[in-house]
Amino acid sequence: MSQSPHQQSETQSTTHTRPKPLLEIRELGKAYRRYPNELMRVASWFSAIKPLEETWILRDVNFDIAQGEAVGIVGQNGAGKSTLLKMITGTLRPTEGYIRTHGRVAAILELGMGFNGELTGRQNVLHSAGLMGFTHAQIDDAMEDIEAFAEIGDYFDQPMRVYSSGMQMRVAFSVATAFRPEVLIVDEALSVGDAYFQHKSFDRIREFQRQGTSLLIVSHDKAAIQSLCDRAILLDQGRVLEDGLPQDIMDYYNAIIAQKENAKVEITPLDSGQIQTRSGSGEASVKQISLHATNGNALDVVDVGQPVELRIEVAIHADLPELVAGYKLKDRVGQDVFGTNTWHTHQVERQLNAGETLTYCLRFNANLGPGSYSVSLSLHRSDTHLTHNYQWIDHALVFQMVNMEKDFFLGTSWVMPTIQCERKTAKSSAPNESV
Repeated sequence: MSQSPHQQSETQSTTHTRPKPLLEIRELGKAYRRYPNELMRVASWFSAIKPLEETWILRDVNFDIAQGEAVGIVGQNGAGKSTLLKMITGTLRPTEGYIRTHGRVAAILELGMGFNGELTGRQNVLHSAGLMGFTHAQIDDAMEDIEAFAEIGDYFDQPMRVYSSGMQMRVAFSVATAFRPEVLIVDEALSVGDAYFQHKSFDRIREFQRQGTSLLIVSHDKAAIQSLCDRAILLDQGRVLEDGLPQDIMDYYNAIIAQKENAKVEITPLDSGQIQTRSGSGEASVKQISLHATNGNALDVVDVGQPVELRIEVAIHADLPELVAGYKLKDRVGQDVFGTNTWHTHQVERQLNAGETLTYCLRFNANLGPGSYSVSLSLHRSDTHLTHNYQWIDHALVFQMVNMEKDFFLGTSWVMPTIQCERKTAKSSAPNESV
């Protein structure tokens, strides 16, 4: 089967000193055009005929994915994420630009796409894997592993129309990953599965990454993006708005959402190389944040388990009906460690006047593992209908945890148990006497 010039696959070795990306996207765009009639549409394939209407879904998209790299695609509904994936997999033709893939691409897009409800799971595996280019002998060799990984029991030989959405996802993932691809594309489908299978799927994805597979994942799950991906790309209205570290992109993404509520957004590079995002209406703001020991000394290095006090000074710039203050601790890759706010602790401040200053003192034991942590802050108004953002600050404070006294442990939390072991000696039984 010949390939279109927009979708090329190259597996030959290269003499370049820098490894060739497994996926190259250049000046990619997709438009839907409306013509007066079908004849004019056909004629537009051979000559420049102006359409009645032209709607661009994607425009001027450029990025590469290297071998073994994991890239997340994030953006609001309508940003063009699904259209991008369909063009990469070849189910949609780009209007402009090109895509080059170097190796085999496997994709898990729309749940159950390509499955026939009247066929059994086994028959659908034969059909789907055949469309992926594998021979009947190759599929037969892999069938036992596919069935075992899906773990749907006797349903594997029943019509797929009786499957739940989670069972369909299990079969779809199992067949898509039965043979390690060079590029694996995963849409939101994994969010349908149960927690057990999600963990199992992510373990397989990580194993593929260790073997050199590149990953392209679309998800609104912040934890999945930050735990799996090396970088993330933010799409907005069909264009690449930002490409960077996952935690920075997710913070920026949240700020863009806040901006739609007429909030101001400020992006500031930090000395650490991270990006600080501030957003909000500005009716209240954080004047100062600091971390202290119990004797009052300021801290930027904290011992595991040490009692600390987080001080937050807030300035009120307008008369406010109420104020909720919140904080969140994140680890070095942006994963949430702990967070709460004064709405949940039943300490909402009400009827504030412009010019007032509030000082919050948060005392806790730093039962965290060694490593770098950051504090994010939020000031907002909450009620049953609306959360109004006065100010949100990511990376408002960064501090380092060290273990100077505790026994060695792994992880981001220090929850050392008391270990008790009961040991019994096996009793030997006397041999039976002969009669």
